[in-house]
Formats: sequence, C-alpha cells, structure tokens
Amino acid sequence: MDQLLLILTYVAVIASSVSGALEARKHQMDIVGATTIAFVNAFGGGTVRDLLLGRTPVFWVNEPWLTITTIVIAILSFYRLDQVSNRLLIFADAIGLAIFSILGAVFTLQLQLSPVVAILMGVVTGIFGGVLRDLLCNRIPNVFRQSTELYATCSFIGTTVYIILHVLQFNALPIALIGALTVFAMRLLAVSFKVTLPSP
Repeated sequence: MDQLLLILTYVAVIASSVSGALEARKHQMDIVGATTIAFVNAFGGGTVRDLLLGRTPVFWVNEPWLTITTIVIAILSFYRLDQVSNRLLIFADAIGLAIFSILGAVFTLQLQLSPVVAILMGVVTGIFGGVLRDLLCNRIPNVFRQSTELYATCSFIGTTVYIILHVLQFNALPIALIGALTVFAMRLLAVSFKVTLPSP
C-alpha cells in the first residue's frame, strides 16, 4: 500500500507541476517563476496538511526525487508545451485535485485521527496548492471566487465518499480510486456545465 501511495503521489505531483508551470507562463513569468509556481502548486497542500498534523519533516523532504521530478516537469512544460490550452490546464489541475484530496485523507487516517479530520485534511491537501499558486500569481484564488466552477466542493464530496466507504470497511484500493474519480469527474463536469455555488 505504501508503494501505491508513493506512485499516486508522483502522479499528482507531475499533474500539478504541469498545471503550475503553464499557469505561470500564462502570466508571462520566466522559468524561475514557472518552477516556483509548479513547486508551490505541487507541494503546497501537502505541506500545509503535514504541518497541521505534526508530520515532520513534510512529505517531500523525505522523498527528494519528488522535488527533482517537479523541477524537470516544470521546465519541460514551460518550454515544450507550445500551445497552452485552457482544457489542458483544467485537466491537469483536476488530476492533482483528485489524487491529493484522497491522499490527504489516507495519510490522516494512518494517524488514527477521526473521519471528520480526514475529510478536512483531504480538502486542505487538494486545494491549498492552488490557493498559494493563485496568490503568487497576484489574483484572488479561484476557490474563493463566486464565478469559479465547483472546486473545493468536488474535493469535499469525493473525500467524503472515500471516508464513508472506509468506515464501511470496503477494500482500500478500490475506494481510493472511487473517491479520486468522484473528485475528478465532478470537477470536469462542473467546468463543462458552468456549475457554481449559489450567489447571495
């Protein structure tokens, strides 16, 4: 299971690095800016989670190849992906959101904390990289804007589905995949159909 979690972490980090680097290029940053945004996007949520849970050193410090992977993917994305489509950004970001949300819940449950805390840590892990990315890009984070399609809500619902299935003692791998697919599908559907939270 630990090996699978590590593989999923790499997938999420790669997707978030692509998303971060392309977002930086949209804002006309240089390669240093792109690498920084990719790093923050990939590691921000997990770092906040680990600090809140007292898991130190934080996850990427214990796995230096994650940092190397992030830098390499950021450079390749910045220079090689010539036509940056909004669809690619959304797709990569949705993958990162989905996997990181479930990983956050899994790591929290490993510490034998309550399901409620696991859901919250799943959401924190999923969204905070994007929050920090948007702040560094000098804009209000997408997750806090009325006009943005469902984002944190997707993380919350998918993580809740995972936690409910975990409490019911279903097999760990299938329910992790179900939770991640729920987040991913909800995010893409929300973007496709412009689904937002109700405005006041």
